[in-house]
Order: sequence, then C-alpha cells, then structure tokens
Amino acid sequence: MMLLIDILLWLFVGGLALAAASRGRIVLNEGARAGVIDFLHLLPRIGLGVIGSGFIAEALPKSMIAPWLGPESAIMGIALATIGGALTPGGPVVGFALGAAALKGGAGAPQVVAFTTAWALFAVHRLVLYEVPMMPARVVWLRALVCLPLPFIAAGAAMLIGKP
Repeated sequence: MMLLIDILLWLFVGGLALAAASRGRIVLNEGARAGVIDFLHLLPRIGLGVIGSGFIAEALPKSMIAPWLGPESAIMGIALATIGGALTPGGPVVGFALGAAALKGGAGAPQVVAFTTAWALFAVHRLVLYEVPMMPARVVWLRALVCLPLPFIAAGAAMLIGKP
C-alpha cells in the first residue's frame, strides 16, 4: 500500500513538472529549485521529529499512557486527547510525532485520531497568534465552535473502522 502511495505521489510530481515545463524552462527550473530548498529545510526537522517521537515513546511509561489514553479509556480518553491536541503547540513534526509516540506508548487509535484532529483544527497558539489577528474574532470562534464535534466524530469513525 505504501509503495502505491509513493508511486502516485511521484506521478503527481511528474505531472506538475510537465505542467511547469510547458510554461517554460525558467518556470521548471525555479520550481525545482524552490522544491529542493524546501526539502532541505524540512528534512532535518522531519528526522528530528521521527527520532524524537521514538525517544518520547520510550521515555513515557506505558502504565501512565494506557489508563488515560488507552483503548479502554473510551470517551474520557478521547476528550483528554482532544484537549491535549488543542493545547499542543508546533507544526506537523511536533503534532504527528506526539501522536506516533502515544500510539507506541499504548494509546488507542481513536484517541490518537482525536488528538491529531484537534491539533489540526484547534491549536490554541494558532488561533490566538494567526487567526484572530487576521480575521474577525467572531468568525474564528464560530469556526472553532462548529468544528468542536469533529475530533469526536473522527474518533468514532476510527472505532467503527477498527484497529489500524
């Protein structure tokens, strides 16, 4: 499955490269240059996040994670994961690394789904630092309120689909 996803992604990149090439060699070269620079900037962060998640998973005692976020924690674990996701600062390297570490440490898949969904939708630092200054506060809080049930819905769907 992962190989299929990799192939599809490379085909997509190839299609984008052809589209850029059709607009001229300069567009193709600038696009490739920008992509390589972004890749080189992100590569160390991704590596640190993945390695860090392994350290976090080993450092956190399973006896601490399982009662709070394990599969048996049910709705309370999903609520705690949702709050934790909303309060977790940082980008994808931090959010997904913590989710991976929680899974390795004994957290249930629905709880981790709720955590990552809440992190993606409600990161408080992003709401306060970016969204409220750029948009009317009423719109930001309305968006957050409307999205409030989504981590619970996503966790419920994860429960129905089954263990990954």
